[in-house]
Amino acid sequence: MSQMPQLPQLAACPSCAEPLEPGDNFCGGCGADLLAPPPAAAPAAAAERSGAGAPRTVPAPAAEPALAPTGPGSADVPEDYPLPPPQAPGTAPGAAPAIPPAPGAAPSGTSPAAAAAPPGAAAMPGAAAMPGAPVGATPPGTTPAPHGAVPPPAPAPTPPAPTHTPAQAATAPGTTCGACRAGTIAQDGYCERCGHAQPRERDHMEREVAGVAAASDRGLRHHRNEDAFALSAACLPNGSPAAIAVVCDGVSSATRPDDASAAAATTAGDVLAAALPRGAHPQQAMREAILAAAEAVNALAREPVEAPHPHRQENAPACTIVSAVVAGDVLTVGWIGDSRAYWVPEDRTAPPARLTEDDSWAAQMVATGLMSEAEAYADERAHAITGWLGADAYELDPHTASFKPDRPGVVVVCTDGLWNYAESAEQMAAAVPPDAGARPLLSAQVLVAHALEGGGHDNVTVAVLPFPAPSGRAGSA
Repeated sequence: MSQMPQLPQLAACPSCAEPLEPGDNFCGGCGADLLAPPPAAAPAAAAERSGAGAPRTVPAPAAEPALAPTGPGSADVPEDYPLPPPQAPGTAPGAAPAIPPAPGAAPSGTSPAAAAAPPGAAAMPGAAAMPGAPVGATPPGTTPAPHGAVPPPAPAPTPPAPTHTPAQAATAPGTTCGACRAGTIAQDGYCERCGHAQPRERDHMEREVAGVAAASDRGLRHHRNEDAFALSAACLPNGSPAAIAVVCDGVSSATRPDDASAAAATTAGDVLAAALPRGAHPQQAMREAILAAAEAVNALAREPVEAPHPHRQENAPACTIVSAVVAGDVLTVGWIGDSRAYWVPEDRTAPPARLTEDDSWAAQMVATGLMSEAEAYADERAHAITGWLGADAYELDPHTASFKPDRPGVVVVCTDGLWNYAESAEQMAAAVPPDAGARPLLSAQVLVAHALEGGGHDNVTVAVLPFPAPSGRAGSA
């Protein structure tokens, strides 16, 4: 979960002595509100909560292929990074020339890397799709599955109608508790008999739309899932397929981070789906989508607060965003914050690549040469972000880039809840199943399980987009 710079917090929960991490507003062990006044005495028995674990250690990243721009650029031309040199059959890795960026890119914002921007990708016809925010409620008449379990792969579910609703309990008040099977569920989502928190609508979500898939999980430490995603798939006017994935991560130290991520994902998906069918260039459409998502998050800050917390500073809602569009033979990514996109070729002898640069304290330390990458990401300040969507964000300048891979593969779009456990491009490629292009939903499930097995310290969300986009029906989720 992304974090904005903030004041030091408690090292342990005052109620149950559970160790805390910077940015926690609630205890992962007993769920206590850490910003409320300290209680007079610890409760006699803390209600059972799911999945408390030991603090993780961020793995030191391995060296990654350089993503240097090719060619001159200017402030009004988007930065495009070439993918690492692919390995031709019978040659040593890195012997083949780098995959060139697509010609004729539209204007966009600057990337955090201090490099010149080359010309981008040629204008592509649009993609018709209708995005929507993911909804993962438990079907009526069923008992919610225990949290943290990754269900086996299943046929692609029917996408729900596009909606954006704040996180709420998937179990209706008055129903039987899924834990003790004896008590009833109160309005606050807890069992009146055993005190067990019931699964929420967004605790675990999975969607697949025409071969593009995503999965999201609350993780094992947080009391709610503050990530969100949106998927779309369609045919371009020239008959080629297109795919869209948007992934957002709510800033835990801000107010209503779950609503911020849901609003941003829905809005960005809507704008991309509306712009691409009109023939907009994917890179320009990406920039407009991120700006619109920022305005949607800003609008949340203007909404009246029904019951402000008397002892909590009400920061503006905020989130990060990363999005990928596969349109024809062009792959376009856009982002603000520390959520990432990776390229993983189908031929695993060819090098993978990270397609985005973090807006974070660690990335700034590495860029300025003050720390090595291993030192920066091992520091407790590593995940303090320097760019986000929200009313209190600095000057907003979306980062976009286009690529033109010469071989099939998949694009992995994820929050830091996943890449904390597979940080380098090589580590991510090792975690992605070999048949990811043919089975994206199973691959998303495997990647979520990889993060949970690694500690599940954060919310985890990942979308898998095959390249080229699979042909099939249009849809959204």
